[in-house]
Amino acid sequence: MSTVDGTAQPGQVARTAPGILSRLSLFSGEAGKGLTLLAPALLFMALLLVVPIVNTVLFSFWTQSYLDIDRTLTFANYKEAWTGEIYRALMIRSLVISGIVTLTTVLLAYPMAYFVAFHVTQRKALWLFLITIPFWSSYLLRVFAWKIVLGYQGVLNSGLISLGIISEPLEFLLYNPTAVVITLAHAWAPFAILPIFVSLQKIDRSLLEAAEDLGDTAFRRFVRITLPLSLPGVLGAILIVFIPTIGDYVTPKLVGGTDGLMIANMIQVQFLKANNWPLGAALAISAMLIVTTVAVTLVGLIKALGGRAR
Repeated sequence: MSTVDGTAQPGQVARTAPGILSRLSLFSGEAGKGLTLLAPALLFMALLLVVPIVNTVLFSFWTQSYLDIDRTLTFANYKEAWTGEIYRALMIRSLVISGIVTLTTVLLAYPMAYFVAFHVTQRKALWLFLITIPFWSSYLLRVFAWKIVLGYQGVLNSGLISLGIISEPLEFLLYNPTAVVITLAHAWAPFAILPIFVSLQKIDRSLLEAAEDLGDTAFRRFVRITLPLSLPGVLGAILIVFIPTIGDYVTPKLVGGTDGLMIANMIQVQFLKANNWPLGAALAISAMLIVTTVAVTLVGLIKALGGRAR
């Protein structure tokens, strides 16, 4: 009970003091140490991730006339982004190209990861080290290297002509979606190999031995045990490759030509050339929402396949 003037009695203070101290102990114990350690990283993430995203969302609801920003909220930018024929075509093309890149990269990465996980018994670290060698050079240098390889007078055309397979250079190797797929698949292959390798490495080998003792063939062991247990790594590889490639604008610009441009190139044009930041922001947010929807759908599908396989 409290006194007439509203002050707390000593007994009440004694009863409430432990509660206050227990709440304060959340910040002075292990939780407090954890929050203290995480505070710089959380602040860094808030400044470099949350603030730009919030700013982009706000811009997407505004309008711009040259240098003048009208902060009146409107859905006009989203209407144009979703109804404009060129924007829909670029978004569909981006999804198709990123999907093909992801499928190609994972199909090529899985055998490599499987070989290192199951057949390399010594110097595995060396093999993993060799996989990361492409990271030693700049991403732009690797893109330009493929431009040299696939060019009209590039390495591939010159080699085919010298072998007598073709009489004149092939023009369809560069400046098209195929060149974009090849370049992106090569650039992101290590990112797909590593998570699949980790998933394969964690598989209990005694399960495979038991299946072999029960008469399963190598193919049945792979389908019934290895593949289902490695699906988390496959899912990680899919997300790691699919999400960044749909937002790539450097590779389509350098090797894609007009037929290989993607939605990120249009976003770049809106921000840097057309001086229409609100429309560019609306396109960026729309792309993020579509990619998130596709990613969540893939996660659910692969989890369902994994559960059914088990």
